Parts: sequence; C-alpha cells; structure tokens
Amino acid sequence: MSGVDRETRLIWLFLCIATVLRLGLAASLPLTPDEAYYWVWSRHLQLSYLDHPPMVAIWIRIGTTLLGQNALGVRWLGPVSTLVGSVALHQAARDFWPRQTGSWRAVALLNATLMLGIGAATMTPDTPTVFFLTIALWALGRLIRTGLDRWWLVIGGIFGLAFDSKYTAALPAMACALWWVSDRSRWRQAFSVLTAGILALVLMSPVMIWNATHDWASFLKQGGRTGDWHPARALQFLGELLGGQIGLATPLIFILFVIGTWRVARLAVRNQEERLLGFMILIPCAVFVQHAFGGRVQANWPVVIYPALALAAASTRYRIGAACGLGVGLTLLVYLQAAFSIVPLSAHHDVIARQARGWEQLGKDLAHTLPTTNYIAVNDYAVASELAFYGKPLAIYGADRRWGYFALSQRNAGEGVLLVREKERPDVPSDWQLGESKGLVCRYNRQAIMACYRLWALKVPEDAAWRPVKLPSP
Repeated sequence: MSGVDRETRLIWLFLCIATVLRLGLAASLPLTPDEAYYWVWSRHLQLSYLDHPPMVAIWIRIGTTLLGQNALGVRWLGPVSTLVGSVALHQAARDFWPRQTGSWRAVALLNATLMLGIGAATMTPDTPTVFFLTIALWALGRLIRTGLDRWWLVIGGIFGLAFDSKYTAALPAMACALWWVSDRSRWRQAFSVLTAGILALVLMSPVMIWNATHDWASFLKQGGRTGDWHPARALQFLGELLGGQIGLATPLIFILFVIGTWRVARLAVRNQEERLLGFMILIPCAVFVQHAFGGRVQANWPVVIYPALALAAASTRYRIGAACGLGVGLTLLVYLQAAFSIVPLSAHHDVIARQARGWEQLGKDLAHTLPTTNYIAVNDYAVASELAFYGKPLAIYGADRRWGYFALSQRNAGEGVLLVREKERPDVPSDWQLGESKGLVCRYNRQAIMACYRLWALKVPEDAAWRPVKLPSP
C-alpha cells in the first residue's frame, strides 16, 4: 500500500468515525434554545426571517420530514453535509495545489477544529453556510484548474445559496468578485461572471422580497450594527475576537491558519490560487476587525473564512499531526462533556448542559401545574421555542412581537397564563388583563436551578391590538 493510499484510507476512517460520533451526539443532546427557535421556523417556512435567511429552516424541515420531529431530525443534515463538504474540500485542495501530496491535509485541519466539531453536530445558520462556502471553493478550484467558463455559473449559484444561509456569506462572495477584477486575464469571462451574478441574485431574491415586504427589518437588524463606533472598547473587543478564534480553531490549528494566511498573502502577487485565498480570508477579517471598533464580534461570525483558512494552512510544509490531534482531543472532550458530564463542572458552568437540559422536564412540570389552562403565553422567544418543542400537550403562545414577522395568525387566546422570569416585571400591552400569580416553576440541570418562571393569570380581549401567536408542537 502506498503512502498516499494509506493516508486516504486513514482520513476516510476518521471521517466515518467522526460522522457516527456527530450523529450520536446530535441524537442524544437536547435542543438548545436557538435550535428550537429555528425548528419553529421550519414548521412555518417562509421566504426569510427576522434574524436570518431561511436555509437553516429548510434543512431542519428536510431532516424532520425524513427522521421525525426529534433532535436527530433537526440536526441530521449537519453531520451529513460535513461529510459531503469534506470530500469537496479534498478535491478543492487537489485543484489548488496539484503539485503537492497530502491533499487531505485541508480536510483534516478543518474537521479537527472545534468550530466544525461542534457545528457539525448541531443545527444553526453556520452549518449550511460553511457547507456552501466549502462547495464554492471546490467550484473555484475546478474553475482554476480547467479554465472552463461554465464553472462561474456553479460558483454564482453556490454563493447565492450561501447568502440564503447567512448574510456574512456575502463577504467571501465579494472577495471572489475582487479576485476576478484583479486578474485581467479573466476579464474575457465577463459574460459568464455576469450570468453567475444574475443567478446569485435570483437565488437571493426570496430574502430580498421578504425584507422589502417587511420594512427591511432583517437587513436593518443585522446591518444596523455597522454604524456603531466605540474605539475605547476596541482593545477589549479585539481581544475577545482573537481569543474566540483561538478557541474555535484550537490553538495549534490557529497558528497554522495564521502561517497559511501569511504564505498566501506573500505569494498573492504571483499566483492566482494564493491571491484568491488571500482575498477570501483577508477581506472578511478586515470587516470583522473594523466591526470590533464599534461592537462585539461574536465568536462564530468568522466561520465563513474557515474553509479558506484550512486550504491556506494545508499549503504550508508544516506537519499537522500534533495540531489535528489536539483539536480532535478537545472536540472529543466537548462531546463527552455534553453527553456524560465527565468533568465535574458545576451545573451553572457546564455551558452546553446549562443551555440544553431541563426543558422537557419543565414542560412536564407546567402540564402538571396547569392541567386545565387554555394556553401559556411566553414573552421570551427562546423559552417559547423550547416549550413548543418539548411542552406537548400544552398550547404555547409567543407573546414576543418578533412572532409578528412570521406567517402565523394572531389568535384570540382568551384566558390563559403568562410565563415570565421570576424577577422580571410582566411586560405586556396595556389592553391585556393580568391577574394574580398562579405559582412558580423552575428549570433544573442536575438538580441545580437554571431559571425560575412566575405564572400570571392572563386574559387577552377580543379587540386587542396584538394577540399572542400559537406556536407549533411536534
């Protein structure tokens, strides 16, 4: 068996084992509040949503249609798309670096990050975004290696789907456009590039139409942060951004990412492959650094550059065994902690369990406490989403006005109960009638109280300007 064959077999074995582990974690870990929120989206598919484009809802709908309304159904496409994307990244590495052996290096590096390790076993907008951007790199590699204009059409379509997953996918797309502009030898492909742009716009049009018919609410919500300017806190925000990436990439892989970025930036003038990756890495980085002068950059935002970073790091001559070993080890530790709580953290410091556990029991406690109530209105969208998923047979209504952006009917709920956090003052429209307290319920993680909620008698008049919205149940 040759060295290359042995490497290929080992990587395939690694990918198969990783996929099985990811599917196992996806099936066993209860939904986090964000995942439950996206699941609600999937039960009411529409052109877009207030917080994000619709792709995550479509993926959840596909998974739950195939596997049922359960955690594995919600997350199923995460592990599957990661496996498919890994194969595409392998082909991209072969096209970008045809003279190098070890085209699986990029695959190993990306799969060894905590970002992909955790993201592949959960379902958030990042999951389809990373997949489509990896496929875009595959198509770009095919374009570079074959020179065939038709690959631009594939590239435009994939970038359109990536935008339908998350708005930040526009940054790598802009980088790709600048790469084309910077290479005069490719200007002859202008018609193909224009056609690709039109296809991308067509695929993006559902999001545009939804925003146009909803007062541009989503664009304003996400784009409104760009005008912030707090340079006095920039050092803090930049430190958080750096620390978050060291953690998500894992320390040694982060170092390789930096080395790979330096290499492609240094060679960008001479080589089209390095120039493309340089644009796709550095332009999003510049945007995130600029944003850090005005506000906090969430640790997951830069995941749009991780596939390109993996390719750049794979092009270096450095050995990756120790870096990948550390990344895989840390990922396994997170998996074991999430599934079995092997490290004796307090219930409040166990971040994954603190978010995900206790919702099903809370639903049962509410059903026991309020056996005859018509409905429970919840003013926290995350709590409402979790109870909608786990609170069967309760009728859960969303009292947060964000539900008004959904294609859901506002119903005359009549008499029911309002659920709010214990120490929060009930914040309801003035024409809603609040009654006396009907008790207190709490969510637990390993017998530790995570949060308690006060129950208030509620009556919503028939002529109320705003009525709570009934959420779906599995």
